[in-house]
Amino acid sequence: MLVSIVIRTLNEETYLGELLDAIQSQEQTGFSVEVVIVDSGSTDQTLEIAESFGARITTIQKNNFTFGRSLNLGCDFADGDIFVLVSGHCIPASSDWLANLIAPLRSGDAGYSYGRLIGRDSTKYSERQLFDKYFPASSRLQTEEFFCNNANSAILKSVWEKYGFDEDVTGLEDMYLSKQYIGDKGVIAYVAEATVFHIHNESWSQTRRRYEREALALQVIMPEVHVSLIDTIRYIASAVRSDLVAAFRERVLIKYAASIVSFRFAQYVGSFAGNKRHRKISEKRKESYFYPTEKVNI
Repeated sequence: MLVSIVIRTLNEETYLGELLDAIQSQEQTGFSVEVVIVDSGSTDQTLEIAESFGARITTIQKNNFTFGRSLNLGCDFADGDIFVLVSGHCIPASSDWLANLIAPLRSGDAGYSYGRLIGRDSTKYSERQLFDKYFPASSRLQTEEFFCNNANSAILKSVWEKYGFDEDVTGLEDMYLSKQYIGDKGVIAYVAEATVFHIHNESWSQTRRRYEREALALQVIMPEVHVSLIDTIRYIASAVRSDLVAAFRERVLIKYAASIVSFRFAQYVGSFAGNKRHRKISEKRKESYFYPTEKVNI
């Protein structure tokens, strides 16, 4: 069995070498591995690093890029029976990450799986709190809940061929597909033992844009979700209070207080803006979402 690890990249030189080195160190029993890079215009050493590890490389033009389209391109380019999707700024936390992530697919228990995310390096305190909430320490099979995350996931080739990733949504292409898959009685596995460090090096404006993009996509996936200005204020206050209490208990309140307020403000202001934007995004505006002046994590 061949497992294709598909990595979307845009100027990922900081962590790509560490990721590819960790992939080479993975335990492989009963399967082999290829690495596929889908690059969308890197101007740093990303492609040189990928080539030094023997990765297969394909590219997508800037004016054709969407998150779903880049993944479809990578999966179509890949030769595997299972596609593992991982961000270029994620690092496997153990040598059995890959085997654990694809285990439910190999056993037939699920057709789509995703693993745990934890923080490292510049990951902001509040984002670590979100990781704890959405990526707990215990595994589970999902037959109704369609939450999923392509920063650290695996999908059977047959499932991808049937559904594909939507190429128009501005984010959450994983949840768009998983909602369809669950609706057709599919099973998604959350594998806590398949852990990666997820490292975001974002400015506050990049964080806000990320959540705005995701809220725009959520309007397509869950149009019944509406967020008012009062909701936004309430969410900010509640999240900031919760994070400050957690930081106080961990004795890091002074270190992270300002970051907590900034992150939660960026998160919910971005979510509010995206939730309220109902008009079709123009091509020019779409490009600014996907290719802002500053690097955006994908």
